[in-house]
Parts: sequence; C-alpha cells; structure tokens
Amino acid sequence: MKHTEQGISYSPREARIKNKEDSFAKQKVTFDDTPLFFPEGFEKIFLAIYFITLPYIAGLLFLFFYVADGKKELFLALNDDSSFFLTWAIGYEIIAGLIILWIIKRAISFSYGNHQRNKKKVFRRP
Repeated sequence: MKHTEQGISYSPREARIKNKEDSFAKQKVTFDDTPLFFPEGFEKIFLAIYFITLPYIAGLLFLFFYVADGKKELFLALNDDSSFFLTWAIGYEIIAGLIILWIIKRAISFSYGNHQRNKKKVFRRP
C-alpha cells in the first residue's frame, strides 16, 4: 500500500520514517505497522478474533498455573464452575496490565533515545 502526499508516493516504511514525531504520544499508529497480525483487508475481523480469544487463553493459563497449581483435576473442576466471561475478564485484566507496562517501557526508551540523539558529542583528543 502506497501513501501519497502532495503527489509523492511513499512506501509504508518511508511513510513511517517521514511521520516520525518528536513526542511519544504524537506518534501515529496504523495497522500497516503489523502486517503479520493484521492482514490487509481483514484488520477488523482479526482484531475481533484477538479481542475474544487472547484474553480467554490468558485467563485459562492463569487459572491453570496460578489458581490450580498446574493440577489437571483441580483445573477441570474449577473450569466447570467458572463461566466464559469470568475467565475472559481475568485474562483481559492480565493482558491490559502487560500492555500498560509495555507502553510505559516504550515511552521511557523513546525519551531516552531522543535524549541520546540530542546530546552533543564532544571530541576529545587521545
């Protein structure tokens, strides 16, 4: 997919480099940045699939490893009592927490990278 601006066409990579902002919060986020996870034309379908399945799987893993201590019999008994929505909500909270931590890490590394770029290199004679 080509991006055009004032009659000039850019590849997706060139467009991202051209749109690079000075602030972390002002960066543009598009589905073009992740073509493996969001194939072109099916972005909304894959987003819905990920929104339903990933939190549910994370909730199941949490229930199996943390609550049931990895015991199959206890997990199966627990899984009969818990609903889909409860398991999904547990996984949603886990994934939301991980995403928030990842965003904070990216913001810190972004500001650190900008600080290093703006820092002048002083030439010293050996």
